[in-house]
Amino acid sequence: MLGVLFLFLFLSTLSLFYLRWFSPWITTVQIQRQVEAWMEGEKDYKRQYRFVSLERIPPVVRHAVIAAEDGRFYEHFGFDWQEVDKVLDEARQEGKVPRGASTITQQLVKNLFLTTHRSAIRKILEIPLVPVAEIVLPKERILELYLNVVEWGPGVYGIESAARHHYG
Repeated sequence: MLGVLFLFLFLSTLSLFYLRWFSPWITTVQIQRQVEAWMEGEKDYKRQYRFVSLERIPPVVRHAVIAAEDGRFYEHFGFDWQEVDKVLDEARQEGKVPRGASTITQQLVKNLFLTTHRSAIRKILEIPLVPVAEIVLPKERILELYLNVVEWGPGVYGIESAARHHYG
């Protein structure tokens, strides 16, 4: 089991080096959604995915996503400990975890290598990959990859595909 874990981490790290310069063909979340569609008998499922460079994404869109998802994106090294503290305080007060505190880098790692299923195992697998992503990929590349692989609707991946799908 430990060997499988090290193999996963090794292959994910190699993939991050690849992704420093090249676009991903597919992500595990995209595979997850395709499998879910097959299992549910959805015949109309179609993956919409078109990678675009960061320069083609308007700055106002980049700023809006950072503001909504990870306001301290440029200030942390993959984990926003201030946000984690806030969520833990809210959890103590409300008796349950009200929301997540995932950063853009954490969400990128999840989208590239893991699934959307909430579990402690997924979070544990994220922990070593997030700092590796921050070391291997410049912040602008992390943002570019995130904006291109995140899910913006059923089968819609990336900001370009989302704009085409939702606004024509």
